[in-house]
Amino acid sequence: MPKEKTKVRTRIAPSPTGSPHIGTAYAALFNYCFAKQNSGDFVLRIEDTDRARLVEGSEEEIYEALKWLGLEPDESPQKEGKFGPYRQSERLAIYRQQLENLVKEGKAYYCDCSPDRLEKLRKEQLSRGEAPHYDQKCRQEPPKKINKVVVRLAVPQTGETVVEDKIHGKVVFQNNLIDDQVLLKSDGYPTYHLASVVDDHLMEISHVIRAEEWLSSTPKHVLLYQAFGWNLPEFAHLPLLRNPDRSKISKRKNPVAINFYREQGYLPEALLNFLGLMGWSMPDGREIFSLDEMVKNFTFERVDPSGPVFDIDKLSWLNGEYIRKLSDRQLLERLKPYTKYSPEQVLKVVPLVKERLKKLSEFNSLTSYFFEEQIDFDPKLAVIKNHSEETVKIYEDIKQTFTGLEPWDKNSLEKALEVKPQEYGVSKTELFQSIRGTVTGGLTSPPLYDTLEMIGKERVVSRIGTAVEELK
Repeated sequence: MPKEKTKVRTRIAPSPTGSPHIGTAYAALFNYCFAKQNSGDFVLRIEDTDRARLVEGSEEEIYEALKWLGLEPDESPQKEGKFGPYRQSERLAIYRQQLENLVKEGKAYYCDCSPDRLEKLRKEQLSRGEAPHYDQKCRQEPPKKINKVVVRLAVPQTGETVVEDKIHGKVVFQNNLIDDQVLLKSDGYPTYHLASVVDDHLMEISHVIRAEEWLSSTPKHVLLYQAFGWNLPEFAHLPLLRNPDRSKISKRKNPVAINFYREQGYLPEALLNFLGLMGWSMPDGREIFSLDEMVKNFTFERVDPSGPVFDIDKLSWLNGEYIRKLSDRQLLERLKPYTKYSPEQVLKVVPLVKERLKKLSEFNSLTSYFFEEQIDFDPKLAVIKNHSEETVKIYEDIKQTFTGLEPWDKNSLEKALEVKPQEYGVSKTELFQSIRGTVTGGLTSPPLYDTLEMIGKERVVSRIGTAVEELK
């Protein structure tokens, strides 16, 4: 009789220690895609055992960020399903029970070495050019009292531990180089190593897909699985996101909070597309694809283990591409949290600025001159290049032309302005750029006739009049 296929179950396990990290979104995307492709479950577990670093409200931010991205888990602390809720701080009795079994079998041991002794040992090892490691003192001389002690894993002192990784292949670790890792801290809380292994087993996680930085810890996890007598999950360690200088992505060189990208007006589908390009590629090589398309085409074989560069300029370009795919009304809906202007005003301007918009947060700065009564006057922008002495006279004529212009639309504006450069003896570029600078406060805008029509006759005439007065 054929062996029943194990159901695919993946998970992410962020710590609520601050605003959710972009690395959490990255790992969540790959876990989600693999689970959904295999009709499996995507699980959220909150790893809150580091009590000193907990930040109030962080857990809720994690839920909200995943919801915004469209990566809602099938099981999480919000959804008390078959195996939930998953907060490690609520599972301490489970970890202690499992650990007691290991201690009884001699696969883990108590350690009462003080922080001062461990620090002295570390310095001595470093002075000898050795990598810091525990010297196994309490493994040889068990403490007489076990109150407020830690528990360490008894790592085999010979042989090797092999990690079969779906991205990095076979990775071999020599056991004599693996430290006797702390599994339970003196405060009674488990370390990541113990809690993640126990949880992954009891929650029936079939594939542990996480950041490459955990690859060096994986032999300890393999040894723990073996000590418990449990079957191993499959491992896949994703390449680290890197800054342009190839260093690990950090807030010193790149924004790392998911909320930053939301506040800046990056579309969630664009951000997911960008993260999908970080170390993975579509079979046909195209750079723009949906979440559903990534789910359909995902394979670990197409993950490049070399660290992808997190290029925020490319993200902005990609976001602009997604913005231009939206209809005007769809874009209006997306813009509502980012603009103070009325929907009626925004909808009129959207067609003019959609091509230039890279982030939703840019909308106000790109369009304020359409809506505000007054704008900052910059004489450097208003003066007609190479014709400063004639500028005031030219503007007085333009003001008079605009005042009598009817109807106020781009066709009438084009007919009125097209003859002016030759009449004034200036180039079209020189004249139109100075008018643009005067009425918008900048040198970039949608086509001039469209811009003038949208700003409106009264405001345009007023701004031209301001230029006349300021330049006299």
